[in-house]
Amino acid sequence: MDCRVVVEAAVPVYDVETADEAVRIAISKTGEMLNPDLNYVEIDTGTRTSPSGEQLDPAFVAADEALVALELRMDVFNVDRGEHASRVARKEIGKRLQNIPLKVLSVTEIDPAESDRAGDDSAPRSDE
Repeated sequence: MDCRVVVEAAVPVYDVETADEAVRIAISKTGEMLNPDLNYVEIDTGTRTSPSGEQLDPAFVAADEALVALELRMDVFNVDRGEHASRVARKEIGKRLQNIPLKVLSVTEIDPAESDRAGDDSAPRSDE
């Protein structure tokens, strides 16, 4: 079974003035940590909501420091079940993003007909 795993990361950024600047720096910083080994991981801004349900910026800035919510999307191939895919993604991403909290948001099965990477050996397999 092949799965798409979405992991939320809380990326700290220093010396920033605005939320937009913090998001740009966090995406760049995360991309540098993941590349070249995990260049197939897609990086997106995360979503945050207030307790009342109001949409918030993905970055919280205070005292020129920010914490940015990012979503990292990764395809994992040849796993037994969703939990296995989740562990593989957290391990692979976590090795490169040390000291950054990660939380698995979703695991969805990929239809083999949709997967254009089925023959690609660059993505992690369950036997790694």
